[in-house]
Amino acid sequence: MEIIRLREEYIKLGQALKAAGLVESGVEAKYAIEDGEASVNGQTATQRGKKLVDGDVVEFRGQTIKIVK
Repeated sequence: MEIIRLREEYIKLGQALKAAGLVESGVEAKYAIEDGEASVNGQTATQRGKKLVDGDVVEFRGQTIKIVK
C-alpha cells in the first residue's frame, strides 16, 4: 500500500496516481481514469479532478493508495 501525505486539504485523483508512480503522465492518468480503472472508497471514479481527502483509499490496477493528512 502506497501512502500519500497531504500538504494541502486535498489532492486530485490524477495527481495522486502520478505521485504514487502508478502512471507516467497526467495524460495517462486521464485516460485510465476515464476508462474506469480507478476506484475511490470502493466506488468507480471517472473524474481525474476528484478531490481526495484524509482517509480516502484509491484502488488502481491492483495497487492501493491511502491518503493521509
